[in-house]
This record gives sequence, C-alpha cells and structure tokens, in this order.
Amino acid sequence: MKKFLKNYWFILSMLVGIVAGCITGAFWPGATVLEPLGTLFINLMFCVVVPMVFCSISSAIANMKSARRAGKVMGTTVVTFMVTAGIAAVLMYVVTLLVPGGLVSSNYTVESGEVAETLGFADMVINFFTKPDFVELLSRRAMLPLIVFAVLFGFGVQMAGEKGEGVARGLANITECILKMVKLISYYAPIAFFGFFAYLVATYGPELISDYGKTLIIYYVMCFAYMFIFFPIYARFGGGKHGIKEMFRHLFKPAAVSFGTCSSVATIPTNMEVSEETGIPKEVSDVVVPLGATMHMDGSSMSAIIKVAFLFGLFGMPFNTGNAILAIIVAIFSSVAMSGIPGGGGVGELVLCTMFFPNQMEIAYPIAIALGNLVDPPATMVNAAGDYVASYIVCRFTEGKDWLEKAIAARKEKKLEQ
Repeated sequence: MKKFLKNYWFILSMLVGIVAGCITGAFWPGATVLEPLGTLFINLMFCVVVPMVFCSISSAIANMKSARRAGKVMGTTVVTFMVTAGIAAVLMYVVTLLVPGGLVSSNYTVESGEVAETLGFADMVINFFTKPDFVELLSRRAMLPLIVFAVLFGFGVQMAGEKGEGVARGLANITECILKMVKLISYYAPIAFFGFFAYLVATYGPELISDYGKTLIIYYVMCFAYMFIFFPIYARFGGGKHGIKEMFRHLFKPAAVSFGTCSSVATIPTNMEVSEETGIPKEVSDVVVPLGATMHMDGSSMSAIIKVAFLFGLFGMPFNTGNAILAIIVAIFSSVAMSGIPGGGGVGELVLCTMFFPNQMEIAYPIAIALGNLVDPPATMVNAAGDYVASYIVCRFTEGKDWLEKAIAARKEKKLEQ
C-alpha cells in the first residue's frame, strides 16, 4: 500500500479534486465563484508553455544527429496526426448514421444569433502560419507561427555547425529548467481541478439535460470509447507487447489535465513529463508534443462531424458521404491553429457553417458555438492525451520496433544501480 501511494499519490489527489469539484458543482449553483482556482493554474501553465515550446522544438532539431533525421521525425509526426484524425472522424460519421431517429427531434426550436466576420482563404493561411512582428509570436494564441519559427531556428542552429553547438546545449538546458518549474506548478493541480470541475458542472449542468442532451451523450461516450479502444491499438502498434500497459500507466495524468483545462497547450508540460517517464526519446517528444498541441485533433475531428450532422438534421438536409469527407478536410484545416485555445475561438465553427450553411448562418453559427463549448472538455482530452499516444507510433518508425523494450530495460537497470 505504501508503495502504491508513493507512486500514485499525485494521480489520486487529482482524481479526488475532480470528484469533489463535480459534487460541489452539482449541489451548489454558486460554485461558479470557484473558477479563479482553475484560472490561476491555467495562467501559470500558459506563461510556461510559450518558452517551453520554442526551446523544446528548436533544441530537439538543433541537437539531432542530422537534418535528415529531424525531417524524418517531423514527417512521421504529421502523417501520424493526419491518419489518426481521419480514423476518428470516420468513426464519428458512422456513429451518426446509426443513431435511431437522428440527432435532432422534429420539434427542435432555434433562435437567430450574430455571426462574426469571416476571413478570406489567403488571410486565413497567413494568420495560421505567420505573424507580422516577432513580439506577436510570444503568445499562446500564436502557437503554430511560434512552432514554424522554432523549427526554422532549430535548423539554423544545426546548419551553423560548431558555432551552433553552444546554442543547442543552451536550449536543451533551458528546456530542462522549465520542466522543473512545471513540476513545481503541478503540485497545485488538485486544487485547480476542484475549482475547474465545480465551475463546469455548476455552469453547464442544466444544459446537459436540454435539447443538446442526446448529441452530448453520444459525443462523450464516443470520446471515452475512442480513448479506451483505439488508444490501446495505437500503443500496441507503436510500442509492441508492452505498449498498452505502459500507455495506461501514464495516460490518466494528461487526460485529466486536458479535460479540466480544456487546453492542449496547457497539457504540453504534463505530456513532456509522462513521455520522459515512459522512455520516449526527448528529440521525439520535444517535437511530437508541442506540434500535437496545434495539429493533432482526433477529438476536434469527431466534434466537427457531430456538429455538422446535428445542423444537417436541424435543417432537414441529408448528411451524405461527400459532405462528410468535405467536413473532415475543412475541420482539420480550420482548427489547426485553434486547438491550443480553450473553446477554439469559434473559428472552426465559423468555417464549417460558412461552407455548409451559408443561408442559415444566423441560426447555425450560435448552435455550433454552443455545442463546441459543451463538448470542449472531452474533445481536448482526446486531442491532448492523444499527443502522448501518438509518440509511440512516431518512435516505432524513428527508433525501431523494440524502442519501448529497450527503454523499459534501461529503466530497470537504472533502478538496480540506485
């Protein structure tokens, strides 16, 4: 028992915080006043992740043996993200087809709402990948442009040869110091989670049994089913016979942080920590995890499909395979720079509504926003916890099929030495 508590006390304390918060929010409507407890934790994490993302990515690339290996890691990462997001979206589409009576009842009533101004395609691409000024990169709202800058800087350091060696070592050292800082902040997490979940349940509890109830139940069930069915498949494929057990040993922590904070970016430090504990090479996790926070969106892909299916049913329109394929493509592109921000800023919903419901925008957009807010916790959980699992697959192709066995053997050997 002592050994169990020593190994899992932090996870248990987070679980206690979550349960206590849910109970408090359910029985005390005024629990919304506890939101600052969670906001404090989010803000601390947001202040840390911007320098961490820059240092970790640029350090990983700068310290790799060659530019070719760096390109292999990044290429494998992006392909992995696209494949898993596609699988998740197709699964959700199949589920929407199997729902008896569809997602929307015939007596559903809607109200019009305001629609934000849309961006042109060229402006959207520019804003996703670049910023006009360096200081604008120093924000969690510019994660993808920051990653692009970090990648270019990392390759620049590597190309500098001997002159860049000191910079590469410095970046690695700074990353290590930031991780220690994150560990200090994480001790506050159980209290933060108590505030998070008390606020969430007190705020959204009534809406969960409203007209959105059927859709929300389907989505929440699908997210947990995807995590407990497909994550093990990915872990087994990527990590071999030890993959599933090792994955479940570390999965709860990033899953809980992402569910509570509704932010993939805020989960980056936790994913870095569990990746290190697993034995995933730093040059892999330092690329996969930060990149995943803005590009790995299995949960967002599923939410995009269920939002569009809901709206198609609302307007009495057929949601066929052609529309589903287009919805998947648009969802991945429109959300690629938004997943690190709680609620996604409404950009993904706006693009989807513009594409599929241009004549019903005043009705479709506010409904999509409402659904987006309500499904954000499990969507972010699948997105962010999936970053850790995706690292298994990337390691299989960059480190070899037996990478996890070697990591476990090295860990046991280190314990014996101690």
